[in-house]
Amino acid sequence: MKKLLEYPPFHFLVCLIIGITLQFYTQIWQYNLLYLGSSLLGFLIILYFLKRLQKRKIFSVVSLLLFVFIGVSSTYIRNPKNYTNYYAFHLTNTSSSIVTIQKVLKSGNYYTKYLAKVSQVDSIKTNGYILLNIKKDSAQTLLKVSNRVFIKTPFKELIPPLNPHQFDYKRYLAKQYVYHQVFLSKQEFKQLSNSNFSLVGLSASIREKVQTSLKQYDFSNDEFAVINALLLGQRQEISKELLESYTNAGAIHILAISGLHIGILLLLLSYVFKPLEKLPKGMTIKAICIILFLWSFAFIAGLSASVVRAVTMFTFVVIGQSFKRKKIIEYSLISSMFFLLLIKPMFLFDVGFQLSYLAVFGIVWVQPLLYNLWKPKLWLLDKGWGLFTVSIAAQAGILPISLYYFHQFPGLFILSNLIIIPFLGSILLFGIIIILLATLNILPQFIANIYGIIISMMNYFVNWVAHQEGFLFKEISMSFWEMIAWYIFIVFSYKVCLQKTSKSILSLLTSIIVLQGVYFYQKYQISNNNEFIVFHKSRHSIYGKRNGKELSIIGSLNKSILHQQKLIQSYRIGEHISSKIIDSTFNVFSYKSKQILIVDSLGIYQIDGLKKPIILLKNSPRINLNRLITTLKPQQIIADGSNYKSYITRWKETCYKQKTPFWYTGQNGAYILKE
Repeated sequence: MKKLLEYPPFHFLVCLIIGITLQFYTQIWQYNLLYLGSSLLGFLIILYFLKRLQKRKIFSVVSLLLFVFIGVSSTYIRNPKNYTNYYAFHLTNTSSSIVTIQKVLKSGNYYTKYLAKVSQVDSIKTNGYILLNIKKDSAQTLLKVSNRVFIKTPFKELIPPLNPHQFDYKRYLAKQYVYHQVFLSKQEFKQLSNSNFSLVGLSASIREKVQTSLKQYDFSNDEFAVINALLLGQRQEISKELLESYTNAGAIHILAISGLHIGILLLLLSYVFKPLEKLPKGMTIKAICIILFLWSFAFIAGLSASVVRAVTMFTFVVIGQSFKRKKIIEYSLISSMFFLLLIKPMFLFDVGFQLSYLAVFGIVWVQPLLYNLWKPKLWLLDKGWGLFTVSIAAQAGILPISLYYFHQFPGLFILSNLIIIPFLGSILLFGIIIILLATLNILPQFIANIYGIIISMMNYFVNWVAHQEGFLFKEISMSFWEMIAWYIFIVFSYKVCLQKTSKSILSLLTSIIVLQGVYFYQKYQISNNNEFIVFHKSRHSIYGKRNGKELSIIGSLNKSILHQQKLIQSYRIGEHISSKIIDSTFNVFSYKSKQILIVDSLGIYQIDGLKKPIILLKNSPRINLNRLITTLKPQQIIADGSNYKSYITRWKETCYKQKTPFWYTGQNGAYILKE
């Protein structure tokens, strides 16, 4: 690790990450490209004179600042909003647009979803991306990559989450430079001729041909979906139940083409092309052949972000191996990460990117320490122990961040990995052969049947592991600062394992104190946090009082269903608290110094003793709101998701005229009243 910290690209990478983060969250650079280029030129001139004057320390500092600025610049340059041809600058209420399908996304319950590029607004050539939602229709033909669509429907801004701690899809898409969406029915768009040639379109057409060939054989829906994900990088057809099984079994990484698959392919290709090493410049020829095969696989798999990341990473590994450099894996990882973030800065915020690199770093650094704890003499036992330590090391690398994002830990992940991964290379190789034979229409049915049985057995095993619910630990709270503190602890623990010096031990003890400090501070915050909250739930009413570590919930749903509601789970996990369901027949209660009146479908609100209460309207009460406001003079009126939208519109207008604050959870999000 010490040599890695002294590796110059590592310092540049850290500065690049700082610059990307700074620009994304603060938009610190607001000027045009001319100023950007002038600033970069200025940095280079300063570095030139510092080099001539031999000011090494200042030269080093300015060099690091340059790479921070490069991070800012790359983030600015990649954002289409910073260009005059960005589509949003040319939209009017009557605009028509032409969009080009870039990617087919997983469908929702009511809409098929696509990532589309806005290539033209009226007669102006434009740039930028939107989320295209097309209402499902049994007679509708699905759009494909490179299809062009003419629309006149206005663009809508993406909606932020309406409840605290829920997944923020708006922020997720913003990290892909997508800020608007369009909802269409079949009659509201017209398909045009395809766009000009593109690599993504060619890749999609080849993949479609492969899929058509595979569909001629008797694969079940789940078998075909897994083959599609495993070999072609397409997960859209995987059922929700099967996807959940792989997630709960700790084997979801098997369904996404990533570093695991590319690493296995690299091992297979290294073995296949090993004879080339005997030729003059054989290592270089071997490296070129492997890289060509890896990028061909990435091309067929659709050049998705995860595939491109993995292939780029191992391309650097292959290049390094051809030069026979020491510490090649670590240096290749750093170099590939730097290259990827320079080209695609938003990869930094991609969960797959973070998990991939952390898992590989865990394997590279932690696995040798674990493996050396025991040296089995039997070959089979040695291989099993090696695979076991690889799984543990990978989990050590990703555990804090996976708990932060997913809040669960599959206790039987080792079993899934020990059983499936040893055979994954054979499954991949067999699958590639299946694809080639099927595409050439010479695949015998019995071979397809054998492969289908293998995939079914894998699905069955994963499903069995996933249903061992006693080993699946859910709702584990992990805040961002807890995650950072745990990684600091892991790094210093690793350092102590390498060098048991007083300095490293002191660093480890300091990291433990930091970790404890984070936990004590959050515990204090949780204990002193009290609030009244009205959640948004369509067609239902859910509200409650938070008192420190416990949330008391009142809702119109069945108790068991209410407790498992995702909005309640998200809040419970995000706030590190427990919840309980209570029955309440009272329509009036106090929260601190404020009175809260619940007006339900009965419409009763004339209650003595109320002074400027907060009023919650639920279940569409038939009331004269003008009269209610005149009588009670409420300081706030809240309408939750259980009310008819026509009532909401009328109430909103009334409150506006009466100058009474109105809050609709379906538009403004959950209402939270703190102390």
